[in-house]
Amino acid sequence: MGYTEVFVSTHNEALKRATALDGGGAAVPGAVRIPDISDYEIERLGDLAGAAVHASGADYELAMVDVASESLLGVPHAMVRALAELLSYETEGEGNVLEDVAAAWAAEEDMPFGADQALSYVRQFAEMAAGIDPATKSELYVWTS
Repeated sequence: MGYTEVFVSTHNEALKRATALDGGGAAVPGAVRIPDISDYEIERLGDLAGAAVHASGADYELAMVDVASESLLGVPHAMVRALAELLSYETEGEGNVLEDVAAAWAAEEDMPFGADQALSYVRQFAEMAAGIDPATKSELYVWTS
């Protein structure tokens, strides 16, 4: 299995990035590259994040964004919102929602990393999602090999 990269970009820049990745491009600053997972695991993270912020049932399925690249997928707005909310979502009690989601994601079948690494990934995704400025027409994208 290859890897999956998550990044924030405009549509045109995302297509350029996908072309570079299709050709074996190196990691770039601001992107998160995870070996040995696919788009399915990212969708599962969306489901877990949505449930954690009481937004279950929304569409967390990644979608092809352009016929120019079958490996480039767009993250639905519902998932972007759920991920961003993980940074500030408050629960009754002493639980940390972001840590809970990361632990649940790491516990998914065949995940190639543990809870500590999952926490790092989920925090990075949440920060990316929270930092998206609609005025820039940037969105969250997933490229998977």
